[in-house]
Amino acid sequence: MIDNHQKNIATFIHLSTFSRFVIPFGNFIGPLVLWIANKDKSEFVDAHGKQIINFQISILLYALIIGMITIPFFVFNLFNGIDFLDIDAFDSIHLNVTKPSPLLYITGGLGFLALMGFILEMVFIVRASLAAKDGEYFNYPLTINFLK
Repeated sequence: MIDNHQKNIATFIHLSTFSRFVIPFGNFIGPLVLWIANKDKSEFVDAHGKQIINFQISILLYALIIGMITIPFFVFNLFNGIDFLDIDAFDSIHLNVTKPSPLLYITGGLGFLALMGFILEMVFIVRASLAAKDGEYFNYPLTINFLK
């Protein structure tokens, strides 16, 4: 039987990922501390702790992959578009915005993908917190199970 204390701990394990907005790497430190302190007390808390830690590691891995793909496109676009701003000290400043590079569209698309991933991450964390509060198990989508 899952009591309210276990539900609350599991909920706080999920919600502790929001500490990233205050503490660097708080999305790892918060759940890890709460999970390690309470994993032996309850199988329910142990399962939720493993889920959120696996999810955060998976999100970090996905963000690194998107970043490694995006950065070269951004750098190539930066060097390709150096003539974007034409400054002549004796005349005036002219902006040349006739034709953006296709690399800009690729970089923008990957940036949009990263933004959507961030929003979905927040939604999944809230859904998992609500499931833990109700005493239910929650499996994050696209999670690689590092801890089993």
